[in-house]
Amino acid sequence: YLLCASGDFVKMYSVATEETLRVMGGHADLVTGIQLNPHNHMQLYSSSLDGTIKLWDFMDGIPIKTFTVGSKLLALYALGSSEDSVFVVIPKSGERDTFQLVSVKLTKAAGQDLEAKEVSVVLDRVDASPKYIAFGREGEYVASVKEVNLQVYFFKQKQLNRFSLSAVKTKSGNNQFTCIACHPTEDCIATGHADGKIRVWRNFYHKKEYTYSTLHWHHDTVMDLAFSMEGTSLLSGGVESVLVLWHNQSDCQKDFLPRLGSPIEYISMASDGTLCCTLHTDNRITIINSNLRFAKSIQGLIKSADVKTGLVVDPRTKALVLNGEPGHLQFYCLQSDQQLFSLDIVQRQYIHQAGLNQADLVKVAFSAQGKWLATVEEREEVTDPELQLKLWFYDEETQSFKLNTRINTPHEDQITDMCFRDMDELEDDSLILVTTGRDCVFKVWVMVEDTDPEAQQSVSWSCDFVGSYHNYQATNCCFSEDGSLLAVSFEETVTVWDSVTWDLKCTFCHPPGKIRNICFGRLTCSKYLIGASDDGFLCCWNLLSCALEWSAHLNVLVLQPDPLSEHIAAVSWLSKESSLFVFKPNEPRPIYIQRNLCREKIQLAAFVPRDEPETIGSEKYLWLRRSQLFFLTDTQELMTLSTKSLQERLTPASKQLAVEESLPVTPFSLLLGKHRRQQSQEDIDLGKLFVRNKREQDSPAVKELLHTPAHVLPSASFLCPIFINSLLISKENKSAEEVADEVEMESEKTEDDSDEERDVTEMEQEDTSPLELLGETTCKLSKSQEKELRKIRKMDYSWISAF
Repeated sequence: YLLCASGDFVKMYSVATEETLRVMGGHADLVTGIQLNPHNHMQLYSSSLDGTIKLWDFMDGIPIKTFTVGSKLLALYALGSSEDSVFVVIPKSGERDTFQLVSVKLTKAAGQDLEAKEVSVVLDRVDASPKYIAFGREGEYVASVKEVNLQVYFFKQKQLNRFSLSAVKTKSGNNQFTCIACHPTEDCIATGHADGKIRVWRNFYHKKEYTYSTLHWHHDTVMDLAFSMEGTSLLSGGVESVLVLWHNQSDCQKDFLPRLGSPIEYISMASDGTLCCTLHTDNRITIINSNLRFAKSIQGLIKSADVKTGLVVDPRTKALVLNGEPGHLQFYCLQSDQQLFSLDIVQRQYIHQAGLNQADLVKVAFSAQGKWLATVEEREEVTDPELQLKLWFYDEETQSFKLNTRINTPHEDQITDMCFRDMDELEDDSLILVTTGRDCVFKVWVMVEDTDPEAQQSVSWSCDFVGSYHNYQATNCCFSEDGSLLAVSFEETVTVWDSVTWDLKCTFCHPPGKIRNICFGRLTCSKYLIGASDDGFLCCWNLLSCALEWSAHLNVLVLQPDPLSEHIAAVSWLSKESSLFVFKPNEPRPIYIQRNLCREKIQLAAFVPRDEPETIGSEKYLWLRRSQLFFLTDTQELMTLSTKSLQERLTPASKQLAVEESLPVTPFSLLLGKHRRQQSQEDIDLGKLFVRNKREQDSPAVKELLHTPAHVLPSASFLCPIFINSLLISKENKSAEEVADEVEMESEKTEDDSDEERDVTEMEQEDTSPLELLGETTCKLSKSQEKELRKIRKMDYSWISAF
C-alpha cells in the first residue's frame, strides 16, 4: 500500500492496481505529515494544521486516537527509539515566521480524544518544510537546515553543532540549502542546494574537523534527497524530471531514470527497500522499482498554469475535461480522483523555458453525445496571433478521438467562445458549431461531404455563415435548449438569431456594461435568457415579450446552468469572498444562497450529471438531486458541494449495514446482485410481499435480527415479541370520501359479471390475510349475503342530500 496526505485527507492506494482503496477523513485542515507507527506497522500517525495528531488503523480506515497539541503542526516525524513521543514542527509563540522542532509526549490514557500538552523544544529556528529536517542513525541525532546554516543535535550527549556556508551568491553557485537526508546506519548527512550541488557531510560531531564532499549533476535546485534502506545509494530529484541514483555517495558512479514528465518534489523509500516513489509538481505519484525501472503512475488532477478551456464535461464518460500538460487535454474521473487519459491537441514539443511564446490550448467544446470535439489553440504573438481550430471525431474502434478537420486562422483575431448546437445527433445535418471572435464576427461551421474520392474521410467541416453586429467584438455564444435560437453577445449588447435562416430576431442591452456570461433557461424556463455584465448586474430577459423580466445587482463571475433541470448557479465575488446563488429564471428570488463559499476566487464551475438521482433528505439541497456542482478556484483547487456529512461520505462499503454492499465487487457478485434484484422485482409484481412491503424498511426488530452478529444477539425469547409485533399491520381508518368512491366504482359493475365475480371471490379466499396467519380470523360473508349487500349498494340514496 501507498499512503499519502491529500488536502484534509489521508489516502491509501494499492501499489499493484493504482486504485484508491481508502480515504481517511477527520482532520479539519490540511494534513501536513504522515508516519507509520514504528512500534506497529498497521497503524499510522498523521498531523494537521488543525493542531491534532491522529493515530489510524489504516487497514480499516478507523481513527484510534486523536491527540490535541493546540498549535499548528507543520511537519511530523516518528522514531523507533522514542517509545511514547513524536516530533513535530510548530510556530514559535510570539514570533512571526519562526518555527521550532518539538517533542510531543502522547499520553496512553483511555479514551479517543486526548490532550498532548507535554511539549519539549528540541531545535529552535528551523524551517517549516518537512524536507529541511532529518533524523540520523536510528534516532541518535537530528539535523536541520535553514538558508546557509546546518545544525546537528545529538540526543545522548545533548550537544548542538552549527555549521555555516558562505551566503554570497557567486557565478559558480548558490549555497542555499533546499533539502536534507540522513544515512540510516552511519554518521553521514546529505544536503541539497539551490545551485544543483549535493554535499555529503561526515565527521560533523567535531565542530572544526568536519568534512564534506560535493556531488554535482543537477543544473538547478535539488528538490529532494533520500537514502536507500541500507544506505548504499542516494536518490536525488529536481526540475529536470530525472531521478538520479548515486552509488556509495560517489560522483563517478550514478544511474538515471529520465523523462518522468514534470519536476520531482518529494522522494520516498518503501520500508523494505524494493520500491521508491516520487511526487511531481503536476500532482502525480510515480512508483519505481529498486533497479530504477518505472513501475506505476498515479495521476490526479493536473495543475496547469492557467485553465483557459474552462471546466467542460465529457458526455460520454462524465469526466471533467480541462487543460492538462502543456498542449494536452486531460480527462479527469471525479469518482476515482484519477486521470482517465490525456489527449495531445497541439502535437508539438513543449520547451520548458520562460519567455517563449508557445502554442497553447484555449477553448474546448463537446457535441451533445460526445461524438465530436472542437478545440482552439493559440500562440500569442504581439502583431499576428497564430490560431487553429481543430475538429475531432470519436472513433469507436480505437476508443479515442481522431483529428478530422484542421482550420488555420478561423478568425482574424482571438476566438472568445464556441458552442455546438445541442440537439440529438442521430442526424448529422443538425450539428452546427459556432465560434465568436475579437474580429467582430461570429462564424457558423457545418459538416460537408468530401467529394474527393481520394479523401481519407467522408465528411469535413467548413464555414457556412458569418454574422456581425455594428462592428462590435463578439464575446459569448450559446444555443437554446431546442437549438432553434442562437444568442451572441457583442460587448454590451445581446443578439438573438434564428438558427435556420440566420435572421436577427431581437437585441437586448440593459444596463450599460460589457456582457460577461449568457445562458438560456431550460425545460419550463426555456423562454428566458440570462446575462451577467461586468458592471455587476444579473439580467433575465423574456424571449416571448422581448422585455427585461428582472435584474439583480450582483457581481457574477460564473454563470452555470444545470443541463438536467431549470436551476442556474451564479457565483459572485464580493469583498474578497465567493458566494453561491442558485435560482430558477422564472423567479427572481434564489432558492439557495451560500455566502462565503470560500476565500479564494472561483473562476469556473460545472454541473456533472449523476449516474442515478440522489436521495436527498434536506430540502435546501434538492437542486443537487440530478447533478453535482464542481468549482475550480484561482489557486487550482477543485471543490464540490456535498449533500451528505463527512461521516456518511467516508464510511466504506464494508461498514454499511446492507449485506449486499459489503460483498466484494467481483463479476460474480455483480451477477448475483442483478439476479437478486430481478427476483425481488418479480416478488413485488406478484404481490407476494404481504408483510415485508410496508414494514421491512422501518422495523428495528428486523434490522436487528438481520444485521447483528449471532454471538452478540439477545435471547430469542426477548426478540420474538418485538419481531411478531413488527409484522402486524395497523388498521387504516378510511375517510368517508374514500368509502363513497369505492361504492360508486362498484355500482358501475353490472350483474352480468358473475363469472368474473366468482373468480375474484375464489382468489380472495385463497389470499390469506396476515392477521389470519397470526391466529386472528375474520368472519366471511356467504355468496347470498354478498349479493344482498350488492343490491343495497346499488340503491339510489341521493334523495337524502336534500335534507
